[in-house]
Amino acid sequence: MESRGSAPPPDGAVGAPPGDGPDDRARPPQAYEGVWRFTAPAVDISVPQARHAVRDLIRRQGVPASDDLVQGLLLIVSELVTNSVKHAALLSPELAVEVAIGAEWIRVSVEDSHPYRPRPLETDYAQTGGRGLLLVREIAAESGGVCDVEHTASGGKVIWAALPLTPR
Repeated sequence: MESRGSAPPPDGAVGAPPGDGPDDRARPPQAYEGVWRFTAPAVDISVPQARHAVRDLIRRQGVPASDDLVQGLLLIVSELVTNSVKHAALLSPELAVEVAIGAEWIRVSVEDSHPYRPRPLETDYAQTGGRGLLLVREIAAESGGVCDVEHTASGGKVIWAALPLTPR
């Protein structure tokens, strides 16, 4: 994995991860904090590979996350990577997964270069698919987190979810 020095949105920005205020920045960082980014081809096998890479990173860093939080986070990674593979691969043969871990939160994001900005569908039991972003939104909300879709400077998009390490 390639390490990168980016951070979640600054304090006060829309969608800033919970617990990322000015008081939190004055304390020394925890050993598990950091930002990791890796790329993968936009193909089906990248879905379980991304999920396993995020799971292994969380374990290796010793992140104090409950099993329920980790399972929810891995489901989010699976849904976001699947969406990128399924809907963006034609215009975006590569995707990027980023994991940012703070003292009180963890954020995962998937970036591709496809310009379409998806929206969560409402529950429609007649459909056999199309509920991935709805599921991501519900998992994030249930844990006290947030999620959003943003455009990148290059014209693509980043879809992210930030969850608190301690459920609220």
